[in-house]
Amino acid sequence: MRCLYPILFCCFIINTHSYSQVKFTDVTDHAGINFHHFDGRTGDKYLIETLGSGALFIDYDVDGDQDIYIVNASHITPPTNPTEVSINPTNKLYKNNGDGTFTDVTKKAAVGDTGYGVGCAAADINNDSYPEIYVTNFGVNRLYHNNGNGTFTDITEKSGVGDKRWGTACAFLDYNLDGYIDLYVVNYMQYSVTSEKGWIIRGVRTYCSPTDQIDISNFKSEPDILYRNNGNGTFTDVTHNVGIRHRSLGLAIAVGDYDNDGDPDIHIANDMEPDLLYQNNGDGTFTDVTDLSGAGYDENGMPGSGMGSAFADYDNDGFLDLVVSNASSEPIILYQNENSLYFNDVSYPSGIGAVTLPYFKWAVDFFDYNNDGLQDLYVSNGHLQDNINLFTDATYSQTDILMQNQQNRDSNSFSNVSDEVGLSQHTLMVGRSAAFGDYDNDGDIDIFLNHSNQPAKLLRNDGGNSNNWVIIQTIGSQSNTSGIGTRMKLTAGGLSLTKEVHSGSSYLSQNDLRLHFGLNKETVIDKLELKWSSGKTQQFFNINVNQLLIIHEEKRMINAQK
Repeated sequence: MRCLYPILFCCFIINTHSYSQVKFTDVTDHAGINFHHFDGRTGDKYLIETLGSGALFIDYDVDGDQDIYIVNASHITPPTNPTEVSINPTNKLYKNNGDGTFTDVTKKAAVGDTGYGVGCAAADINNDSYPEIYVTNFGVNRLYHNNGNGTFTDITEKSGVGDKRWGTACAFLDYNLDGYIDLYVVNYMQYSVTSEKGWIIRGVRTYCSPTDQIDISNFKSEPDILYRNNGNGTFTDVTHNVGIRHRSLGLAIAVGDYDNDGDPDIHIANDMEPDLLYQNNGDGTFTDVTDLSGAGYDENGMPGSGMGSAFADYDNDGFLDLVVSNASSEPIILYQNENSLYFNDVSYPSGIGAVTLPYFKWAVDFFDYNNDGLQDLYVSNGHLQDNINLFTDATYSQTDILMQNQQNRDSNSFSNVSDEVGLSQHTLMVGRSAAFGDYDNDGDIDIFLNHSNQPAKLLRNDGGNSNNWVIIQTIGSQSNTSGIGTRMKLTAGGLSLTKEVHSGSSYLSQNDLRLHFGLNKETVIDKLELKWSSGKTQQFFNINVNQLLIIHEEKRMINAQK
């Protein structure tokens, strides 16, 4: 069954309030979210402790409200302290109650994996309208089938996606455009706690570099995995057959149609190695175009230490640009797409490079925080070394950064507004992952942060909806039901905006799959064009703003007023 409800195009109007200035408010306690990331650290400084874990926005019960799934890690070695024995860290699923609060439904939903969790993604793998959840681990990865009644079933073994390597980022995509969602899993390195090689600096034990680990003969970087969805609840590893043959220290994946040819391309951010860009050939295979595209190196031809990555059209020219986060002493790299011919590193001319250089950067993503029609840039920061203050002026906890896009006719520039919007007040933490979504359905994008060995935070956007907006959910029929890969072009007055539905982004995480368009002061959407992954196109005209639209590929319409 392709869809459990016949909604094709519907909307409900949301009341908004006027704010003079956007502020982010910490509503974690009010929302009822009580999550503390646990990485099992013992003081021995195992490298595995440093990566953190992801989170995602997901409407698992298909009620129109974004729920939150959070990944946790676990003990690395058996606990010796009696107080630690009672600690049983698990992943958690929080149900959105629709009133600004959440309820922990992990036990009822049966998604509380107790493995050493790293990344996550969600999509409807069997086209029944209910999204599944995939979790990468240091150990066996997990796939949870959504039963459609508020519960999940672990189908890892049956589906064939329970790889046992050190998985990091993951993303769902329909790489062969057959209407079924496939799965890409990024892997890091072969690793064993018993063979850990640490560093002693000035008599102090510190976390070592991953390249130092690889120098040991029994440590190697790992190949990634692309699983093809067979359409019957199982997947087949087709990685080598489709032309993906690298080994690397992979940490992040960004999927997007950067060359505007109708199929998804793949970017992998690698730690201390060149990043990778795979161009989809449209015949079920990929070509490594890293060197030709320039997307693996900075402006000086040097590789970074990629942590997070994301695609978005930040300059509103109709081509997806790319951003990659890096460790300290390296900037965020902003790659401007030069009409799909190559990418140009504009990190410093854009104003992003100098601001981000001192920070140890992880999650990075575009979102329009103030609904002015321009994609702004969020960066989550936190050092890798918990005792870094013994050696430098750097700190373990660091504040996150919001760079406001201030594009004008002559240039594309970004300005640091972190203090202005309250991020400096709320985010002095050990940042790792970030997910973006409108959890309260008020028309502006909120932020969920999963920190390293610290409590998570939910930051509510107060004031972003003082400008107009529209949020669009896609439901495929010929295409995958989640609508992943659907491209939209919206025109409203002087705005021309292009977005795609993406799974997996930022760092180890996934955003709200609904597309959010900030519209500034425009009051009518003149034209909305959709191109589905099936190749089907749709057009809608003269649409009112400040509403949520659900668009089905078959274009039937009913009112879904809440």
